[in-house]
Formats: sequence, structure tokens, C-alpha cells
Amino acid sequence: MNTLIDSMVSTLKANPQFTDRIILVTGATAGIGRALALELGKRGATVILLGRNESELDAVYDAIMDAGGPTPAIVPCDLATLTSDQAEALAEHLRENFGRLDGIAHIAGILGGREPIQSHRPTQWDLAIQINLTSIFQLTQALLPLLDESQSGRIVFATSSVGIRIEAYWGAYAVSKAGLEMFAGILSQELENTSSTRVFTVNPGGTRTKMRAEAMPGENPATLPTAEVVADAFLYGLTEDAGAFHGERVNARDLMDALGTWPAS
Repeated sequence: MNTLIDSMVSTLKANPQFTDRIILVTGATAGIGRALALELGKRGATVILLGRNESELDAVYDAIMDAGGPTPAIVPCDLATLTSDQAEALAEHLRENFGRLDGIAHIAGILGGREPIQSHRPTQWDLAIQINLTSIFQLTQALLPLLDESQSGRIVFATSSVGIRIEAYWGAYAVSKAGLEMFAGILSQELENTSSTRVFTVNPGGTRTKMRAEAMPGENPATLPTAEVVADAFLYGLTEDAGAFHGERVNARDLMDALGTWPAS
């Protein structure tokens, strides 16, 4: 194991708590985002649930409350139409209600269709770039001042193998994730000496989610880890310990191998 994986294993085995920490999770209604939001709530975090579907947000809210977690907040938000002005308004709303943020988990994303460039639908291209990249810029820019109010602000990005490995037919999704890799790297350098906020990037790998089924329809989902297992890597990225690995990227599968969580030992 390398130093990063060592830290992840020891921190997670110590059962980290998030009491009094305020963390925003995008894509909180499904997949990894939902699993992470529920786990954070169980561990004492006040979770700000951001998603498009209000009834699904309500269901996650209820699940956190039923598990005895702190009262979460619901932020209905369609990232497909988000503007910088709306992101700033959201930041002001959070400032008025919470005063700070201790973490952001950028989990929301869409596939946008696995299509060749020559026939890629422009509407799907634009949508994938907006949700997977532009909205992340808009939210991060607006919320950085709130993270700076925390003594240990954390930003965790969900990336993908195709963000660093060229592979045909991944189209706008791969391009958006490649852009995200550069965005996270630039941001980490810019924050190094100007802020206590730290950046961490996670490649979840193939996960038993709706998006994966859309991308790989012939794949047996039973051969993939669940979102709950994959969420461990994102959970670590929001801990104080993760700050020692500012700007680094981890593959969730490496953590699963080290923890023995997939395949289950």
C-alpha cells in the first residue's frame, strides 16, 4: 500500500465522525451521492442535500432523520440550468442559514450518451458539459468563501478513468471528466498557499448505479460494488486527514482492495 491508501485505511477503520460539520452533497438522491449523504448523516454531519427531484430529496431527508442523524437541509437545484447568479444566490442562502461549509462532495453527473463524435447529439454534449463540468465551476466558485470559514474545508470531486485515458465513444462524458481533472488540479495549486480548503479527487470505477447500467447495458450489475462500498473513498476525502493529500487522486478500487470490502472478504 502507498502512503495515501495507508491513511485511508487507518482513518476509515477508526470510524471517523462528522459531528458539527456541514457538508453539501450534489446528486444526493441516487447512487453514490445518496449513499454518501446517508453515511454522513449517520456519522453526525449536517448534510445539505442538493438534487433536482424534490420528492427524492424528501426521501433521503426522511432516511437521515429516521437513522437519528442531524436535521439535513434540502436544496432543490437543476444543475442543467444552473447559472453563476443562481450559484451565488445559493451561497448567500447557505451563509444566512449556516455561516460556513466544511465540505462539498461533487457527485452529480450524467452520461450524456456513449456516441461517436461525428454523430454525437449536440444537446447531449451541451448537457453533459454543463452538469459534469460547468456547474461544478459555478458552485465551487460561489461556495469557496463559505469553505474558507471552516478550519478544514474539503472539496471532493468524482472523476472517471476515461477522464485520463482516451477511449472511443465516451464522447462528452470523457471530455467533461478530463476537464474536471484539470479543474481540480488547477484549483488545488491555487489554494495551496491561499486557503485551508483542500481538494481530493476520487475515481469510483464501475459501480452498481443507474448511470453504469446506461453506459454498459450488457454488464451483470452483481459483478460491481455497490454505491455504499464505493462511498468510503469519498467519505475519507471529507475528513481532516485527507488534507494531507491535497490535490491527489485515488481509485476507489485500490481502497476496496486494501479494506477487503470488494469482493467481500
